[in-house]
Amino acid sequence: MSDLVYEILQLAGILAFAISGALVGVRRRLDLLGVVVVGAFTGVGGGIVRDMLLGVHPPVSFVHWPNLAVAIGGSLVVFFVHPGITRIRHFEVVFDAFGLGLFSANGAATALEAGQTPLTAILVGTITAIGGGVIRDVLVNTVPGVLTRELYAVSALFGAGIAVGIEGLGGDAWLASIVGGAAAIVLRLTSVARGWHLPKPRFTDERAATQE
Repeated sequence: MSDLVYEILQLAGILAFAISGALVGVRRRLDLLGVVVVGAFTGVGGGIVRDMLLGVHPPVSFVHWPNLAVAIGGSLVVFFVHPGITRIRHFEVVFDAFGLGLFSANGAATALEAGQTPLTAILVGTITAIGGGVIRDVLVNTVPGVLTRELYAVSALFGAGIAVGIEGLGGDAWLASIVGGAAAIVLRLTSVARGWHLPKPRFTDERAATQE
């Protein structure tokens, strides 16, 4: 994969996730440090998990300063300009979808180029995509969105699978990352717009749903 294309995709995913995390922090009325911590960990968390799975030590974000700089910078921008952003929840979902898509496909392509099997690459891409969001939700004491939101992990699996399929057919890794990422983004945003969910448990007694 071209180093320049990889860097652009990596930083774009970090920025998108950092913005979504910072927006959550703003919505939860955290202070400046809280917003930056949630945003930065959301931005770089998935990549750190990916590197640990692939045996990259230390993780790239620990030694490559632009990753953390972009995550912190994006979080600071959100903190200071958020009064001018309307429909915060809408922006949060959009940026989260872009981070999800870019990280799923790019993570899968990176794993495949590192010599992993197609199945492993898909799983690594999916975990990379959902890792930052899980960290964000845990930090703000929310049930992770991967367990509740509209086709969240499914979108990541879809994007990672397409990326691996394109590379398997001889396509370049950068092309696989872009096409797979776009597919995941479209599916995620469409599922939100149309309210698509995986099946959930059905209860005949409403009280049973709340029992531990």
